[in-house]
Amino acid sequence: MKLICGLGNPGREYERHRHNVGFMVVDALLSRARAELTQDKFQARVGQGNLGGERILFVEPQTYMNLSGRSVAEAARFYKVEVQDVLVVHDELDLPFGRLQLKAGGGAGGHNGLKSMVQCLGEDAFIRVRVGIGKPEGPNAKERVAGYVLSNFDDGERRQLEELVGKAADMAESWVRDGLSTAMNRHNRKA
Repeated sequence: MKLICGLGNPGREYERHRHNVGFMVVDALLSRARAELTQDKFQARVGQGNLGGERILFVEPQTYMNLSGRSVAEAARFYKVEVQDVLVVHDELDLPFGRLQLKAGGGAGGHNGLKSMVQCLGEDAFIRVRVGIGKPEGPNAKERVAGYVLSNFDDGERRQLEELVGKAADMAESWVRDGLSTAMNRHNRKA
C-alpha cells in the first residue's frame, strides 16, 4: 500500500486557493482510481482505491496546513506504510506557476505543511510532487507571501489549472506504476 496526501486547508473559503492545489490533485487522482474520501479519521478525509495495480490510501488532512503531518503520520503508522511509500502533493512558491517537480526528500523550504510532515514522520524521505504557484514580486514580497498562498489563482492561471492538476496527477500515478526513478526521468522536464 502507498499513501498519497494532498496538502491544503479545509473549508469552502479555501477551496480554490493556491495553497489547496494539493487537495485538487488528490481529487483528480480519486476520480482516476474510482475512489472517494468516505471516512473521517486521523483528523483527515480518507479513502482507498487502486492506481496502477497498487492499493492507495488517499488522505486530505483537515487540521489546516501547519499541522498536516499529524494526520499523515497517524494514517501511515496505522496502515504500516513506510515513509518512502508516502507521496505528498503541495504548492511550491519556489517554482514558477505551471512548473512541476517530482522528488524524494529535501527540506521544508519554509513550507509549514512540509515542516509538519518532517516533524511528525520523523524524517524527510517521503516523495513530493511540487506544484509551482510562483510567488509575489516587488517590494515587500516576503511580507505578502501568506496572503498570496491564501488567494485564488488569477484568471490566466485558472485557464491553465485543470491541465496543471492533470499533469501533477500523471506524475503521482507514474510514481505508483513505474517507481520514482522512471517517473522522475519522464516528468521532471521544464514546462
